[in-house]
Amino acid sequence: MRALPCANASSALATIGATLLAVAFAAPARAEDPLRAQASDALARATAFFRGRVGHQGSYVWRVSDDLARREGEGRVGATTGWTQPPGTPSVGDAFLGAWLATRDPRYLDAAHETALALVRCQLRSGGWDYRLELDPAERRRHSYRVDPVGDAARDRVRNATTLDDDTTQSALRFLMRVDSAFRAIHRVEKPIAGAVEYALAALLAAQYPNGAWPQRFDRPAAARDPRALRVLRASYPETWSRTWTKPDYHEFFTLNDDVLADMVDTLLLAESIYDREDCLAAAKRAGEFLIRAQMPEPQPGWAQQYDLDLHPAWARKFEPPAITGGESRSAVNTLLRLARETGDVRFLAPIRPALDYYRRSLLPDGRLARFYELRTNRPLWFTRQYELTGDDGDLPTHYSFRAGNWLDAAERGLRIAAAPAPIDEPATPSPKRAPSRAVVDAARAASAALDERGAWVEDGRLRSFGDDDATRRVIDSRTFVRRVAALSEYLAATHQDP
Repeated sequence: MRALPCANASSALATIGATLLAVAFAAPARAEDPLRAQASDALARATAFFRGRVGHQGSYVWRVSDDLARREGEGRVGATTGWTQPPGTPSVGDAFLGAWLATRDPRYLDAAHETALALVRCQLRSGGWDYRLELDPAERRRHSYRVDPVGDAARDRVRNATTLDDDTTQSALRFLMRVDSAFRAIHRVEKPIAGAVEYALAALLAAQYPNGAWPQRFDRPAAARDPRALRVLRASYPETWSRTWTKPDYHEFFTLNDDVLADMVDTLLLAESIYDREDCLAAAKRAGEFLIRAQMPEPQPGWAQQYDLDLHPAWARKFEPPAITGGESRSAVNTLLRLARETGDVRFLAPIRPALDYYRRSLLPDGRLARFYELRTNRPLWFTRQYELTGDDGDLPTHYSFRAGNWLDAAERGLRIAAAPAPIDEPATPSPKRAPSRAVVDAARAASAALDERGAWVEDGRLRSFGDDDATRRVIDSRTFVRRVAALSEYLAATHQDP
């Protein structure tokens, strides 16, 4: 499911863009300082190494061993396989694009373009992307890629499921939209990229259920799925639920798990912003309306990870029971706040106050929230390492987070801001150029100094899918690459000197 936390490429791009706006109105620049030259050189060397030695035809994975012999995403992969799920291929592509925005060096736009084309080559006929990006011709025959001829393999052996889990398809599409926008800004239209964006948006809009939700993955439009999923209901408690895993086919359930719906809203709002797509804005609003309907009634006005077709909290994997979640409810609240800000519709704020009051009543003794609360009783639910449901947290599996941080104060601040009267718009005035902050300087200096002679950032780590031997303990990690490229790009943007 969701990858370990990585640098937020969207935030990095926004920071770089804002910095460049200020730079455009800057006072005359001072003489170039030595760190700027070091940062520029480090960025060039790091991106050249990562693109030429770590990537394959524009695709990237999560981690590779220091000697480049072993590669993994969520599992081990071969030399010709990339990974979509962040911090994989789209995250690396966003880092390249951010470097181009900061420097306007065509090498970085070329790298982003190559990454975009790798995603175009691996777009499924269902409209989105799988976790894996297969670039070997033999392996590609196992997938129904849009650009390839229709194969003769048996239908049930060809992978064609668009994956929304873990920001997989959404991150790929957001990156392609940004690249498409960048090329249009310099008066170029890259037809393969523009076509992939249009195809993906059409598929995602068609896959949205009438109630505003999406499934975890799909290979056909909502209208072609179970007719029960086409009803528009309000969430309710099931009369009974099994305390043992029922092994459901949960992939078509209405899903909040791993922030599927929040990532979809982010993607649709970006499409509306770039392309002025009213249909995408309308779909984002429908997603917010689903969150209103999916809020559970008292005494637990929160949200579940996933709902069955009757809009009851439901089992997914064997450690994800029907329950109220203290985890994904954070993204539900944040999504409602964002929709209220973007649309001015106060309906999206109405569920938040009862939810925050409920979650405050549900805090654990350590001030955090449980991932799962039992339906109706609100007792925290835990699992043993044998995946038996229990009320005791003393024998938890280690691969999954069964506690969530306390996000309530941040949500309270967001609610106060969103509920305040809208400020009167005033003409934007450019901020005067300031020297980069100490944090920006320190991050650029650290990134430059950490680069090895090849142009690689190598660190202690572990290739989890290869066991625990010495050969897997020094790694090149895409999260680190994305974070450090963003740091160098931000510094270079902040110290930009006009000709």
